[in-house]
Amino acid sequence: MGHAATVRAVRDAAVRTDRLDKQGLLERAFAFAFRGLVYAQIWEDPVVDMEALALTPDCRLVTIASGGCNVLSYLTADPARITAVDLNTAHVALNRLKLAAARHLPDHAHLRRFFGEADTPANIAAYQTYIRPHLDETSRRYWEGRDLIGRRRIGGFARGIYKKGLLGGFIGVAHGLARLYRIDPRELLAARSLEEQRAIFDRRFAPMFDRRLVRWLTEQPASLFGLGIPPAQYQALAGDEPDGMAAVLRGRLEKLACDFDIADNYFAWQAFGRGYGKDPTAPLPPYLQEDHYRAVVDRIDRIDVRHVNLTSHLRGEPANSLDRYVLLDAQDWMTDAQLTALWAEITRTARPGARVLFRTAAKATLLPGRVPDDLLGAWRYEAEASRAFTARDRSSIYGGVHLYVRA
Repeated sequence: MGHAATVRAVRDAAVRTDRLDKQGLLERAFAFAFRGLVYAQIWEDPVVDMEALALTPDCRLVTIASGGCNVLSYLTADPARITAVDLNTAHVALNRLKLAAARHLPDHAHLRRFFGEADTPANIAAYQTYIRPHLDETSRRYWEGRDLIGRRRIGGFARGIYKKGLLGGFIGVAHGLARLYRIDPRELLAARSLEEQRAIFDRRFAPMFDRRLVRWLTEQPASLFGLGIPPAQYQALAGDEPDGMAAVLRGRLEKLACDFDIADNYFAWQAFGRGYGKDPTAPLPPYLQEDHYRAVVDRIDRIDVRHVNLTSHLRGEPANSLDRYVLLDAQDWMTDAQLTALWAEITRTARPGARVLFRTAAKATLLPGRVPDDLLGAWRYEAEASRAFTARDRSSIYGGVHLYVRA
């Protein structure tokens, strides 16, 4: 897919109105923001995903790629095939970089340093020696190209790649805002128990959401682009709490800070520390854990990364040929017509017992009333399991994790 086609596809996915009113301008700004690197790390919990998907050795899975962490992590469950699709050029380049690194870096220590620490000049030497000779030309051009301030993008792995991208920038702004109120977010990472995590949150973080500046910022839809919240979903999400968006974000941060042991939650390390911990026992995504290294490397050729829209990709797949679908939160962007087209292809290509997993910014599943009953009737919504998966999702930024099973 060429650059112009990519820009049009991203715009078509995010822009739902032709009007140039406030809503239309916000949607265009959101589409523009999503043209570059958004997620250096994906923000869906792969452990929850793999439990919900119930992957087996004969499963053929298709997923939206995003940052690629979960694509590689799914290999630990031994599926037969994973196709990862994405419209975002940067995400495709990141996924292909990860595949080349897994294939060609000499050992786990190099892989962990490159994507776990991601902040040392030794990574650039490893890129030149081990990865670059095996990287496709398009991805190589991306990583060796320049960012907005003229630095080579691959240099992010010497300076802290997880501080880059739209979400990395959002977290950086949040840290700056915390420091304005004399709060060091890293304080939470020193907690030694859930009780201590709760005490730190209640004393240090919770009062921030009553500050006038914070409340005003959270009332601006554009300020939340870094969380992947499109303008069309802002009102639905704000409606989850009577006190509006500040209360919603407070609740999500409270879950992240208080519901899971910090020693086992790498999402919290990214949010409060802006990177993974460097201690040998620090939590990491499954694909970076030493125990899974051999399985990831041995199975890496099962992954196929494609620069294409998910619905378009499914149109090229045979009927009754796929077992698992991971949609991330992409449906939050979609019109009713786009949702219907997607679910028509999912239903056509799904084998008996197929599973579809997705997330929503708001709490409720968004499909009833928007996808025709004759399509949705082919699927069973696992409401109780979905609530349990939502509660266990360590990333904590989504209102709902939803599982549908082919009836």
